[in-house]
Amino acid sequence: MIGRLKGVLIHKAPPWLVVDVHGVGYELEAPMSTFYDLPEVGREVFLFVHHAQKEDSVSLYGFLRESERRLFRDVQKVSGIGAKIALAVLSGTSVDEFARLLQTSDVAALTRIPGIGKKTAERMVVELRDRAAGMATGLPSGAATLPNDPLSEAINALQALGYKPAEADRMARKAAADGDTAETIIRKALQSALR
Repeated sequence: MIGRLKGVLIHKAPPWLVVDVHGVGYELEAPMSTFYDLPEVGREVFLFVHHAQKEDSVSLYGFLRESERRLFRDVQKVSGIGAKIALAVLSGTSVDEFARLLQTSDVAALTRIPGIGKKTAERMVVELRDRAAGMATGLPSGAATLPNDPLSEAINALQALGYKPAEADRMARKAAADGDTAETIIRKALQSALR
């Protein structure tokens, strides 16, 4: 089982990234909270990894902070929640903010995360509230620059997080400002969706 990787970041396009570890390229899926703080392509990166194996596939999920990996795992313990929704949680809110939403039982804010309906949000509050106090850490900071068209990358990333194409396009265009990176657009769009 793979628990962490240290290597050179050779590709990043939300939600996917590739890390070269001594000539082997590991493809990982990562939440936007990790993408915000990734170094530039060609730089060394250290990631905590969640290794998931199913009958027909093996998936790797990468996180810059142990608290994010822990939250990713905890959220999936709630019935009806899988990796896609767990990534959406981490992409839509910080670990601290998610813990606060659980502690205050803010079901309305939780339902604004793609893939989470009212019943799922209520289950999350009931099943995770006791763990919420231990989730708190520092907020992510900074934003990494990605090549290509930032608006298109942001729209694609929002779709990968579960938003419908028209909704992802609307959210990204509304959030985008001249000079914004894809991560900045995504962050602003997701923060706006939670309000």
